[in-house]
Amino acid sequence: MAKNNKQKQFAVLGLGRFGTSVALTLHELGYQVLGVDSDEEIVQDLSHELTHVVSADASDENTLRSLGINNYEVVIVGIGPLEDNLLTTLNLKEMGVPFVAVKATSAVHGKMLEKIGADKIIYPERDMGKRVAHNLISSSIVDYIEMSNNISLMSTNIPHSLVGKNLIESDLRKRYNVNVVAIKHEGVTYINPKPTQVLEEGDEMIVIGEHQNIKALEEIV
Repeated sequence: MAKNNKQKQFAVLGLGRFGTSVALTLHELGYQVLGVDSDEEIVQDLSHELTHVVSADASDENTLRSLGINNYEVVIVGIGPLEDNLLTTLNLKEMGVPFVAVKATSAVHGKMLEKIGADKIIYPERDMGKRVAHNLISSSIVDYIEMSNNISLMSTNIPHSLVGKNLIESDLRKRYNVNVVAIKHEGVTYINPKPTQVLEEGDEMIVIGEHQNIKALEEIV
């Protein structure tokens, strides 16, 4: 029997701005979250916000074992200092944690994390900078995320030139080689919309495609 996804447990090590944001969002989505930070004041502030919050040195292997961290399916490392960040990641992978996502501050830092086995490397400042830049290009662009080295996901308001057309008539796949994966209409998001769905004023469409194709689409929005 498939495991209920809501039973997945997360641990967030390092509760700075990045770690706290991730932890609170996961908790708001209904998941059990363990938060760990060496700052007792931060721990106290979040004690009623997360499932469990502990004041401890997350870079210490014995501490991680005492917390049963290897029982968590996903651990997010938001620790700032480079040495502690790397040591914590290494310890987690050696303990057999299935999926470790780590905050990196630079490309060099990211390469070091790759070498020691991090499963996902997150560049919060770089990624936020890109999202802001794309939003500044056009007020119609709601969000922009690079999914991989060559694939991007963009959420944008429906361009005036497409209002009143359905997805077949818009011909976005042929013209720009992108796929519309969702339409947001009056607050409701429709995943894998039907080809006959009409694009209306005020709707948002979420498209996925290669970077250069998304960039070409940006020019009309």
